[in-house]
Amino acid sequence: MARSHPNWEVVIGLETHAQLSTRSKIFSSASTAFGAAPNSQASVVDLALPGVLPVLNRGAVERAIRFGLAVGAKISPRSVFARKNYFYPDLPKGYQISQYELPVVVGGTVRIQVGDVEKIVQLTRAHLEEDAGKSLHEDFHGMSGIDLNRAGTPLLEIVTEPDMRSAAEAVAYAKALHALVQWIGICDGNMQEGSFRCDANVSVRPMGSDKLGTRCEIKNLNSFRFLEQAIEHEVDRQIELIEGGGTVVQETRLYDPDRDETRAMRSKEDAQDYRYFPDPDLLPLVIADDWIERVRAEMPELPEAKRARLEREHGLAPYDAAALTATREMADWFEATLAALPGQAKLCANWIMGEVSARLNRDEIELAQAPITATALAGLLARVVDGTLSGKMAKEVFDAMWAGEGSADAIIEARGLKQISDSGAIEKIIDDVLAANPKSVEEFRAGKDKAFNALVGQVMKASKGKANPQQVNDLLRAKLG
Repeated sequence: MARSHPNWEVVIGLETHAQLSTRSKIFSSASTAFGAAPNSQASVVDLALPGVLPVLNRGAVERAIRFGLAVGAKISPRSVFARKNYFYPDLPKGYQISQYELPVVVGGTVRIQVGDVEKIVQLTRAHLEEDAGKSLHEDFHGMSGIDLNRAGTPLLEIVTEPDMRSAAEAVAYAKALHALVQWIGICDGNMQEGSFRCDANVSVRPMGSDKLGTRCEIKNLNSFRFLEQAIEHEVDRQIELIEGGGTVVQETRLYDPDRDETRAMRSKEDAQDYRYFPDPDLLPLVIADDWIERVRAEMPELPEAKRARLEREHGLAPYDAAALTATREMADWFEATLAALPGQAKLCANWIMGEVSARLNRDEIELAQAPITATALAGLLARVVDGTLSGKMAKEVFDAMWAGEGSADAIIEARGLKQISDSGAIEKIIDDVLAANPKSVEEFRAGKDKAFNALVGQVMKASKGKANPQQVNDLLRAKLG
């Protein structure tokens, strides 16, 4: 856990690489599918063989436009691809095709929530670029292997202003961005496969100062936990260094989660070190207004708009609406449940945020893998609404449904779980319980409320848990005067 540093202010900006969900690469027709044999998906364009030319993937551009619209950014009518020159074994061309002075997306905002505080993070830009290959060190003794399957994979690099002031804010932003790129369908968000990676630029400055400190960039953080730990460690390191009389050096660092430390990778390059220049093989990217409007017409309802609509149309509390729109999958599941059980928004919300979410967490699966459907859940909740099941009985049926025992109605029938809501039947049980427990009756009439609860428990036990709890309470109070 990071130490408190009351005399220092932390300044964080994030650069996130989101792998775009196209089936082919950004400048070639090679597949982007994950998990293929090494170097089996590297075309002549990806390998930079002499005489080959890149051809821009229209789908990658369309996804960049979609992102720009989602964050309220400016879509550049004209942007330019540039060559970013550096030499590394997994970069076949000796340069990476990226965008520098004229990116496709400029500006934009992402709204985040940290505890009870809402904050807006300003975006600087989002630009298209190709990924490099991958160096493999673990499987080779005394040498490294090179897998160029990732070379040419389309990325959208999303850059923030240095707006975040804590590791918690950085994680909240990364999670919000991760949810958004999946919501609008431009990235699958699979962090284990490298589809969503963050680089954190971290610096510190004396509290009250408006001058930025020297920053260090922590590369390739592929989990929210590692992002938080890496930032917290780097903040501690920089402050200890400065307070000990040292100086922070601008450099690129890697985070080692096993040792919980960052270590120097290389000195941090500036733009001039990369010798950017416009790529002579690619024409400027021109995006006409009618293309933007076509993409806008195909956009899904965005999280903020859906959240507001759930509050407005269904009377959900802001907390519930925010939880249900944390992912598009969750929001769609809620609306599908509600469509099958109209007018029961709060009940549906409670069960999805409660029982369903708990089971997903326990089984470590996503909603798409859940063994019950939204319609099946609505079928169960309908039996709560019509009084067939009590809340406790409904949870028993839900357990059975999750275990694959069939529909709610089939399980209710097979287990004889129908709730007793007949007043006459419940009254008879109450009469028997009162006759058998005169001491509890006397204690209740003497003012001991615990005695009432004990009598309720006896009635529920006598009914094998099937009596309608509300009716039991009401009838028992009436009997006791």
